[in-house]
Amino acid sequence: MRIYCVLLVLYISFGIAARAQPAVNADNVWTLQQCVQYAIDHNISIRQDSLTSRLARYTLYQSQMSQLPVISASGNYGRSFGRSVNPTTNQFIDASYNFLSPSLNGNLLLFGWGQVRNTIARNRYSLLASLADLDQLKDDISLNVANGFLTALLAEEQITVSKNQVSLSQAQLAQTRAFAEAGRLPELNVAQLESQLATDSSALINAIVGYNSAILDLKSLLNLDFSVPFSIKIPGIEVSEQMKVSAMQPEEIFNKARAHFGGIKSSELKVRSAEKGLAAAKSFLYPQLFLGYQVGTSYASNYQYVARTLDTTVPNGSYVIDANNNKALVYQPYQIPVLGNTPFGTQMSDNFRQTVALTLNIPILNGWQSQYSIKQAKINLQQQELLRYNAELTLKQNVYKAHNNAMGSIQKYYAAKRADDAARRALDFATKRYELGLTSTVDLLVTQNQAYAAEASLISAKYDLIFKLKVIDYYLGKELKL
Repeated sequence: MRIYCVLLVLYISFGIAARAQPAVNADNVWTLQQCVQYAIDHNISIRQDSLTSRLARYTLYQSQMSQLPVISASGNYGRSFGRSVNPTTNQFIDASYNFLSPSLNGNLLLFGWGQVRNTIARNRYSLLASLADLDQLKDDISLNVANGFLTALLAEEQITVSKNQVSLSQAQLAQTRAFAEAGRLPELNVAQLESQLATDSSALINAIVGYNSAILDLKSLLNLDFSVPFSIKIPGIEVSEQMKVSAMQPEEIFNKARAHFGGIKSSELKVRSAEKGLAAAKSFLYPQLFLGYQVGTSYASNYQYVARTLDTTVPNGSYVIDANNNKALVYQPYQIPVLGNTPFGTQMSDNFRQTVALTLNIPILNGWQSQYSIKQAKINLQQQELLRYNAELTLKQNVYKAHNNAMGSIQKYYAAKRADDAARRALDFATKRYELGLTSTVDLLVTQNQAYAAEASLISAKYDLIFKLKVIDYYLGKELKL
């Protein structure tokens, strides 16, 4: 009865594995290159860095546009009450009136000791550094995806090994049960093999769970919805082809990595950006020459003009005496002006004015702001130089470590391969001896478990070696593919 329970568990496990295997739906089978590209297109960290690069691009564009004149328009409109100065006649009046004063102002920096030019260069280097950081992040994500992909491949290989082990145990159990029914072997051997089959079945279930967990981890790296059908394509991997890069010396790998590594490029560009930032900060210590231009006009509702005149006469204060000795006033001609409100268009035209001026701004005392900016820029430059040195040092350490790990993985792989070959031969001899009744079931199971462990170790060493060699490809700037 126990063996039927074990077989039922195996049937359910195989069903789970079948849903997880790549052969179910070819449309959902992903290669390593597809996984890497999808991660680059959808990874949250990459998308965040892309926004940072876009912001740096806008910052550069703004600094480039700062070379153009600063132009602004303004205007005042209102009503004045009581005694005030008429904005059009500049005379005191005691009346209410409406007024309008539009103006247009322009300002251009003619000479500022390279302030604008250095600011543009600083922002350009910052943009290039941001793009280099983005490239580095893409490479890092690619390496993480490759690791996750290889982990899933290893888990899938473990499922295959566990299935083979279960199949072998089932065949041995059937053979031993036949021997026991014929009287050649005791029932104890049957019980021992049933126990081994249960153990192998448990190992198969664990392998399936491990594979599903690896697939979920890989989906997380891709930022892929967990409900989307997903399986990986098993590539034909030749370990000997992968080991060609192991012939390179670590210093050679480091030199190649330093030439293309995004992190190194970014640190160098940030140093240049800090240098230009320091030069821009120093420019505020010196005088700056500006060209200013202003155009404006004005309007007042009480601004009047002489519309026409009325002719009349008025006494001039003189007298004349006629023949009868009578006095008569002397009159003289006089024109009485008739005023009218000056039209809006006329006022806007008559009051039009323009101003052009050169302005020299000489800094004398500004609360130590310029000195603070310079010292801050110097410290930033020193920090970036240290970060550049640390980036190169860290890269060199990582390259040497990766090379050493790759060499160790090669030795580990060959040792595991020799152990697997020996275990296979031992299992073949033990199986033949068991069939002839020359060895016990316990000895057979021990040899069989040793062969299973050796095969599992070989697979683990194989994928560990492949990943360590892919790390070398990562430093060499090669495309990560299998």
